[in-house]
Amino acid sequence: MPNILAVTSSPNGENSVTNALVERFVSRLTAADPGAAVTRRDVGAAPLPHLDAETIGAIYTPEEARNERQRELLSQSDAVLDELEAADIVVIGAPMHNFMIPSGLKTWIDHAARVGRSFRYTEAGPEGLLTGKKVFVLTGRGGNYAEGSPAQAMDHQAPYLKTVLGFLGLTDVTFIHAHGVAMGRDGIEAAEIEIDAHLPALQAA
Repeated sequence: MPNILAVTSSPNGENSVTNALVERFVSRLTAADPGAAVTRRDVGAAPLPHLDAETIGAIYTPEEARNERQRELLSQSDAVLDELEAADIVVIGAPMHNFMIPSGLKTWIDHAARVGRSFRYTEAGPEGLLTGKKVFVLTGRGGNYAEGSPAQAMDHQAPYLKTVLGFLGLTDVTFIHAHGVAMGRDGIEAAEIEIDAHLPALQAA
């Protein structure tokens, strides 16, 4: 009975390609396992606040020394981390905006990247703490940024997500890309087929 965290980040709501891909993934997975628990966080429709100096100060204040205002400032970050820590499977919908991720998803990552909660520093270097989870990143791209394509070098989306998720201990990451969505449905249908191909292994786990 897995715990699934579904994170969507498109501001386009029902018209979003990535929102639809996340819904396909989650609905088909839960149809096979009705006991699965699903937590949804839509940072496209309800973005988190950007980190400011006061919030950053609260993050670096030891927990036992935080005052009521600092605890209040960190309440949304705490909720993000509680959801991540509880999840067995994380499904992230990530449209490409200007070769990168949407600002709402970046802010979600900023709230998730908390020293002492999602990573720590050791003598051997930083260590991610959100281990033992499967992550699926479902992207939507207006053009074709696939490996070997002329535009591949402009893809700062997947490399960034792979790096920052790995930094937090989320190293089992599968990317499923819907390429060329501005040019028709072929890329979306290819992503749908790839999603469906991953489901049997997850359902058998």
